[in-house]
Amino acid sequence: MTGRKIEFKKLTQDEVDAICERHERLWSGRSGGARASFAYTILEDMVLANRDLSDADFSGAVLRGTVFSGATLNSAIFFAADMRRANLEGASLRRADLRGAIMRGANLTGADLTEADLREGAIAQMDKEKGLAILTHQSQENDAGNANFTGANLSRSKMAGIAAQKADFTDAMLLGTRMIRANLRGSSFQGANLEGADLSGADLSDTDFSHAVLIGTKTVMAKTQGMNTDGALTNKPVGIDANALEQPVADQIAEHVRWCDTNGKEGKPSLFDGTDLRGLTSLAGKTLTAFHARGATLYGLDLEGAQLQGARLEKADLRMVSLRGADLRGADLTGANLSNADLRDCQLGPLLLDGNRLLPASLAGVRARYTDLRGADLRQAKATGGDFSYATLNGANVKKASFNGSCFTGARIDEEFVGSVESVDGAVDLNAA
Repeated sequence: MTGRKIEFKKLTQDEVDAICERHERLWSGRSGGARASFAYTILEDMVLANRDLSDADFSGAVLRGTVFSGATLNSAIFFAADMRRANLEGASLRRADLRGAIMRGANLTGADLTEADLREGAIAQMDKEKGLAILTHQSQENDAGNANFTGANLSRSKMAGIAAQKADFTDAMLLGTRMIRANLRGSSFQGANLEGADLSGADLSDTDFSHAVLIGTKTVMAKTQGMNTDGALTNKPVGIDANALEQPVADQIAEHVRWCDTNGKEGKPSLFDGTDLRGLTSLAGKTLTAFHARGATLYGLDLEGAQLQGARLEKADLRMVSLRGADLRGADLTGANLSNADLRDCQLGPLLLDGNRLLPASLAGVRARYTDLRGADLRQAKATGGDFSYATLNGANVKKASFNGSCFTGARIDEEFVGSVESVDGAVDLNAA
């Protein structure tokens, strides 16, 4: 210990840019590169948007109002940094060290914080009177009060002891996240996915978990006064318990497949309207033409490559399902919840019927927030009034599709999207997508 007091250095935007450029040269293997170190610097309101600063050091830095939107900050160190009001929208912070960081009022909408560490932490320095003193801008716990984590991926991150009162975790992914002893009083987790998360001993008073996924979520010794779980998906069966059916689900599926394979000569079609089918885990590659599961719960089911032509899936819970490469031509998904589902290369075009009639697929009123529709065939689809916020539609074929009144807040679409569709009258935030 030298006893020397930590001093902060204020940098200009030009100095910041020069350090960033040297860091990027290092990562690209070019000469003149050097790891970026912003430890104990003042970067208030500076712009570092879209920079690749993986492994950079921001320990103890003052980052109030700093713009990191779209930046790559994987494995970066933000230990005990002051990040109040920082803009990290769409940034990648995988495995970042955010212990003890102050994130009050920060915007992390759509950020990826997979396996990030947001536990308590503090920096101590020598003090003549106190011996050891904590940095003045730092508290001993991570302070994320009023922070915006909307749609952020916090899966498997470490958030033990975090103070996040009145924070917004709407639609966030918190799979397996450890939030033991966290102060989450008054926070919103509407539509968030907390499957396997550990909130033991946390303060969940007045917290809103409406329509969230709480499968396997631990809340032992947690304070739950005023907690709202309306519409939340838990371990309890939703609607009809598949185990209570007269004929086992697996047998009905086998009968349906045989009915399809023999053109109706053998077997019979299944009917799972309002049934909780989560116990199936996988129907990948199955031939299930005219599959009926209206209002059913198929959360997390593997349906990759399944043949589901003409399926009836109105108001079904299809969150987190894999429908990659599946054939859903002519399917009816009116009002279905497809949030965070994988529909890459999925066929949702029209189904050719007898007499050369075409049956278009219906996505009317669908909830497809953060859904991956890259390369999907959506020709002539009826997607009026759908919510495609933050969905990815790059490479999707939307020729003659109708998206009247649909919402595209934060969605990723191709430049030719508007020119390809049949109509987008009344669409919301399409120009900002």
